[in-house]
Amino acid sequence: MRPIIYDDAPLPSPPTLLRHPYSLTEFQDAQSRPVDLELQFKLQRQQLDNFHQDFWLDQNNIRYYAAKETALSNLPETTTDLDKENALSEFNTLWYIQEKERTDLYTAEWRKRNFQLIRLGAQVEFQKLAFRVSKFFQSS
Repeated sequence: MRPIIYDDAPLPSPPTLLRHPYSLTEFQDAQSRPVDLELQFKLQRQQLDNFHQDFWLDQNNIRYYAAKETALSNLPETTTDLDKENALSEFNTLWYIQEKERTDLYTAEWRKRNFQLIRLGAQVEFQKLAFRVSKFFQSS
């Protein structure tokens, strides 16, 4: 899996915290466009994508393939292709059962974070709309 590259991402790498550590209103003059929620949205979006990337990279590329290789290497050298396929089928069944709880926990956490991100995205769009409306009435 390749990481997602954003065209509107903040330049520094995302912090480990979900919220920005500073009060962004300190760096915003009264005439500029509000950025606090928008920056928080971008950082949370990157963190969610990193969470997703890290889980599947670990789940599929590291742990799964290492376990699969171990299962295949334990077979005798004289094993036929059909026996290898049957061993892989058994391995995949056991892997699914073993990883179900971990995957279910990941899925629940991903959905929770994704819903929070959608809600924050709606707040960002509302903030932008409110700012445009207020600018319109200030210029009138």
